[in-house]
Amino acid sequence: MSDTNISDATDTVANNHFPSAASAKVLPWILSFLQPYRWRVVTALVCLLIGSLAWLSLGQGVRMMVDQGFAAGDPHRLNQIIVFILGITAVSAAAVFCRFYLMTWLGEKVSNDIRRMVYQQLLGQSRDFFAKLRTGEVISRFTADTTLLQTVVGSSLSMALRSTVTVIGGLVMMGITSWKLTALVLLAVPLVLVPVGILGRKVRRLARSSQDKVADLGAFVDETLHEIHTVQSYGHEPSDKAHFDQHLAQVLKAASGRIYYRSLLISGVMLLSISAIVFVTWVGAHDVMQGRISAGQLSAFMFYAVMVAGAVATISEVVGDIQRAVGATERLLELVNTPVVITEPSHPLPLPQPLRGALAVQDLQFAYQSGEAVLQQLNFAIEPGERVALVGPSGAGKTTLFQLLQRFYLPTSGRITLDGVDISQVSLAQLRAQFALVPQESVIFADSVLENVRYGRPDATEAEVIAACQAAHADEFIREFADGYQAYLGERGVRLSGGQKQRISIARAILADRPLLLLDEATSALDAVSEVMVKKALDRLMVGRTTLVIAHRLATVLNADRILVFDKGRLVASGTHQQLLEQSPLYREFASLQLLAPEVAAS
Repeated sequence: MSDTNISDATDTVANNHFPSAASAKVLPWILSFLQPYRWRVVTALVCLLIGSLAWLSLGQGVRMMVDQGFAAGDPHRLNQIIVFILGITAVSAAAVFCRFYLMTWLGEKVSNDIRRMVYQQLLGQSRDFFAKLRTGEVISRFTADTTLLQTVVGSSLSMALRSTVTVIGGLVMMGITSWKLTALVLLAVPLVLVPVGILGRKVRRLARSSQDKVADLGAFVDETLHEIHTVQSYGHEPSDKAHFDQHLAQVLKAASGRIYYRSLLISGVMLLSISAIVFVTWVGAHDVMQGRISAGQLSAFMFYAVMVAGAVATISEVVGDIQRAVGATERLLELVNTPVVITEPSHPLPLPQPLRGALAVQDLQFAYQSGEAVLQQLNFAIEPGERVALVGPSGAGKTTLFQLLQRFYLPTSGRITLDGVDISQVSLAQLRAQFALVPQESVIFADSVLENVRYGRPDATEAEVIAACQAAHADEFIREFADGYQAYLGERGVRLSGGQKQRISIARAILADRPLLLLDEATSALDAVSEVMVKKALDRLMVGRTTLVIAHRLATVLNADRILVFDKGRLVASGTHQQLLEQSPLYREFASLQLLAPEVAAS
């Protein structure tokens, strides 16, 4: 897929623009999730049909009660009719229980299946996708939209189907009771459908806008709470409160429009329906007085008419929920249909086993979608077990190279090989399983110490985790926690200092025990004593492993077998520390300013 297509696909999601054809895909998409549970759906529909028919038969009970009970003055017949009505009620109640249980279960199951699909799709997306779409908005779609869809499938859709059956059945029974009165009712139906058609589309459009505003609010809250320390440090609370109030006002404004038109829809349908019933009842009353129909027939007809009017009102009310669900489903479809840029090769090539760890970069070029070139014509090779330091100014492309090695981005041209195999032809899982990464900003998950360290090796034993933490010199501070290795570290490791986070991250890399190491200045957040201990651990870890280190400190550079100097995306020099001091003016300047200065300051 070209960069242009990738950008267009991501912009579609980020800007909430979706083709109108998506609306036609909503129902088939939802039905595809119901397909595995078709027998439960069929059972629910049968129960719905039985319940609706039972309620419809109550109208005949009303007719018999009036004509054969009250009018005839027969208490025994009246008792039989009452028993008949109670029996119908019991059957209907049992059918309602089965239908409600099955439909609610289906709503939960479909919602879970959709969440699973969306989550799996999100896990495969590139970093460009998340750079353009805020995490809070993704979470809003993932939670709020699926919950709304769950409500519709589990409740609203069931109500709509039941009401539809009631309307059709009620009209049939009305026709059997009195064709004349039924014809008058049918004349009023177009009047009821007009607001449903016109206002329903308006409600749907406003529902989509309302969901988008809620997503914006969620994204803002997610961002401010995750960066609460920075917010509080800079005294930004009043400004954030004002921005939050603005988001709330936008949410309320969007919701107010949707609520207004939905209320107008419901009230309009009820007004027109009840008015039609009153008019037809007036005509029917005259027919009773003139002997054209019996009082029981008019009572049954009114029963059915009220039932049909109630069902129509329910449909008009549920239409609002369904319209909101359609908007929510379109938003979910945007996520599901966004193409995964970093795809698996059609015929993946295996890596040699055991892996030696020889890396080669050939004519590598990379540019972001903005067109800005980050890496240009890179050519170098790294021998198995070699320790290579990458130095250069910020923005020189060092971290980007790390990401290309793990195929988080695709090169614009050129290739990278691992033990002679082009990494673009290797499965993502196998390729990334060869690298252990220690980033400069350590990532700590909201879990225990134990689970954080064995994130890269979930099957590791507790003894292996402890050994890795001892090697990373993290064991001493972990033992100080009341719960030890079971201690909960909080969201983003809020209970840890920067140096403690980094040692947990190093322990994770040690435990992963992978043939290639990527160290993005792995000791930058450590104090002097901890740094010495961790360097010893890293030295042991790097033995026999190909290691690339993004270096900003002299000790790291001196420990490398070779140094690669980057500038503006190009490799401008290569050699040992002493060689580069003599041969490279850029490295000499960089070393004096960024490498030697911290050491001098520390001494």
